[in-house]
Amino acid sequence: MPDPSARTRRFSSTISDDGVRFDDRILVGPGFRDEASGPMSAYPAFFARGARADLPAAYAEVWVVISGALRVGAGDDAVTVRSGDFVHVPEQAPGTVEALEDTTVVCVSVPAH
Repeated sequence: MPDPSARTRRFSSTISDDGVRFDDRILVGPGFRDEASGPMSAYPAFFARGARADLPAAYAEVWVVISGALRVGAGDDAVTVRSGDFVHVPEQAPGTVEALEDTTVVCVSVPAH
């Protein structure tokens, strides 16, 4: 019998009413986690222009910018990413993320968190 988790599924970068708000400027939507899809997780996030958050996390992520622009990192190592770009945010990366304009990203992490 085929494994039901071994199927192709579609997810959206649209964040509905079940998203989680941070500071009323950052909204994180549901995606999928390890219990549904193995050792990775992915979710959409929206940053309103001017929103800022600290980067350090206990896991690494890749963020794919769907629309908008972000400044990610610390000091001279910070990078600007725009629609169509993606950025690797290593585990415990120093610095912040700042939305230069209203921005939607899809965040993918391995291992899942």
